[in-house]
Order: sequence, then C-alpha cells, then structure tokens
Amino acid sequence: MRDAIGAVCVAVACLLVPLGVLAGWAAYGLADTGRYVRAVTPLADDPAVREAVADAVGDEVVRELETRTAGDAAVGPFVRDAIESFTRTDAFRTAWEAGNRALHDAVLHALRDDTPSGGPVTVDLAPVTAQVRQRLEADHMPYAHRIPVAHTQVPVVRAEDVAGLRQGYRLLGTAALWLPLTAATLAVTGVAVAASRRRTLTAAGLGTALGGALLALAVAAGRRLTLADLPDDVHRPAAGAVYDALTATLRTASWLLLAVGAAVALACWLTSRPARRRRRPAPPAPPTATPAPAGART
Repeated sequence: MRDAIGAVCVAVACLLVPLGVLAGWAAYGLADTGRYVRAVTPLADDPAVREAVADAVGDEVVRELETRTAGDAAVGPFVRDAIESFTRTDAFRTAWEAGNRALHDAVLHALRDDTPSGGPVTVDLAPVTAQVRQRLEADHMPYAHRIPVAHTQVPVVRAEDVAGLRQGYRLLGTAALWLPLTAATLAVTGVAVAASRRRTLTAAGLGTALGGALLALAVAAGRRLTLADLPDDVHRPAAGAVYDALTATLRTASWLLLAVGAAVALACWLTSRPARRRRRPAPPAPPTATPAPAGART
C-alpha cells in the first residue's frame, strides 16, 4: 500500500513538472518586458527578420508613393534598396528594440488592467520615431531633424480578444505559482511514504527526464503548427526566428529537466548496486569428508 501511494504521488508530480515549467515560462518569461526585449533584440541582426521588415515597410511605402504619383512604380526598387540598407544600421536596431518594448508594454498593460475597454489594444509609435530621429541625428544624417514625430496609434490586439487573453494571463499566473509547489510536495511525499524509497526516487528521476523530453517535443511540434497556421503573406523564416528566440528559455529548461532526472535515476541505480551485494547471501561452504573409524581400516 505504501509503495502504491508513493507511485501515485510521484506519477502526478512528474506530470505536473513540465506543465509548471511551461506556465512559469509564459507567466514570468514572456510577461516580463525586460526578458522579452533581451530575447528579441538580437533578431535585429537576423537576415530573415531584416528581409521581412524590409518587405513589409517597402510594400507600404511603395503603395503610398504609387497612390500619390498616379501609379508610377519606378521608385519601388530604389525604396526597397534604401530600406534594406537601413535595416543594417544602428538606427534600425534602436527602432527594433524600442518598437518591441512599446508593443510589449501596451499588451502587458491591457492584460493587467482590470477596467474593461471596448477598443483594441494599440501602441503609440511616437517614442519609437523619436528614438530613431535622435539616432539619425547622432549619425549626422541629413534632414534627420525634419522627421515628424506623430502620435500614431497602431492596433496590435483586437477588441474581442482582450477579455480572453486577460483571463488566460491570470490563469497562467496562478498555475505558475501553484503547479511547481504541488509537484515538489507530491514528489517529496511519494518518496517519504514509499517502503522502497530508492526505487521510488529512481522512478521520480525517470519520470522527470521523460517530462523534459516530452516538453522538448512539444516545443518542436508547437513551432511546426505555429508556422503552418500563419497566413500566406507572413514571412515564415522570420516568424520561425522569432519563435526560436522566445522559446529558447523553454528549450533550455526542458533539456535541464531531462539531464537532472536522468542524473538522479542513474545515481540511485549506481548506489543501489553495493547495497544489493551486501544483502546477497553467501554461498554455502562445501561439505568436508568425514574420516573413517580406526577399526575399519585394514
């Protein structure tokens, strides 16, 4: 009965460990502006991201120029070349970091705000434009001081999605706090209650390693499903680079679970071998020959 109770506790704990890691990554990794910005800032040097930004901005600028110049598309290649050159400058890195910080702050403020709002979540691009202009002026770019700093509200989350995202954010915060505590409590209880504690601890290590492996597989499967569900006009290599940057901590945590669980199971197995040798009964001594009586000799 004790071994059965310990096995149930350890099995539930091993199931909760990867779920707790996933909830903690979402609640304390993605929801932290500093960690988010540090994760996506190196993407400014990624060729796929630069290409996606150049295509998106270039198409918008060319579309606006064609409207104003009565369909003259001769400026299109020059505009795209200029934007591609801009993505290799420090000013683009400044704009990328400032834009992602403003985007994350706007979404996080909407998720944490308890007052209901009927409109979408928007981000103001004026601080981003101001930082880009300041950077260009520092690089002595001609006419940089004439760049207008307009307060442009760009929608990033639809109004009908705000309530669901806010509820999911609160659920993740609760799960990130209680799932690891529950898993640790169940694991300790299972090992303490079981009659064969070494065997139960070995099972806990193997279950933790299995949970880490399943979490790594889930991250890989999530990447494939995420890229498959994107619209056709989305740059998939850039989206894959963003996904990899945001899930880098989660992948590290999954491999850490795998390594720690396997190390615990291996240590328990190695330490149990000398104990089995000590408990093994000694082989019986061979029978000794009984000398014959003296009167029987001839």
